[in-house]
Amino acid sequence: MAIEQLKPIVSLLVFLNFCMYVIVAAIGGWAINIAIDRGFIIGPELGLPAHFPPIFFPIGNAATGFFVMFALIAGVVGAASAIAGSNHIRFWTYDSLQPAASSGIIAWALTLIAMGLACKEINLEGRNTRLKTMEAFWIILSATQLVYVLAVRGASSAHPANGRT
Repeated sequence: MAIEQLKPIVSLLVFLNFCMYVIVAAIGGWAINIAIDRGFIIGPELGLPAHFPPIFFPIGNAATGFFVMFALIAGVVGAASAIAGSNHIRFWTYDSLQPAASSGIIAWALTLIAMGLACKEINLEGRNTRLKTMEAFWIILSATQLVYVLAVRGASSAHPANGRT
């Protein structure tokens, strides 16, 4: 496949992934806001309950706190990766390809962590519609980010500056 044939695919994936990462980051921000507003408030004379999770979220289940924290981090890194990808699309040179590929791989790794926590949260049940939406987006993002990374890496291996045509 020629390098120029990959450009529309990479463009579509960058746009799709950026939109999805922004959406999940916004939902994650909403969940953190709910946790802060409705969090566990305890007086100085009271002790914590026996099975109190280290990251307490009054919505969802025991995995929600970890899921939301990793989802928010992965969302921000994924959006930054999409910005690096759009920079690569703009210039479409070998020099712009390497930052796009490396940030894409890092974003994909964080996406897999968030997706794994989403699967754990699904397994535990007891969550609301926004958290279910966020879980679905992470499962979809794990696949689309992988395709993006493969497309970018495919473009780098076929690039003339790499010594192969």
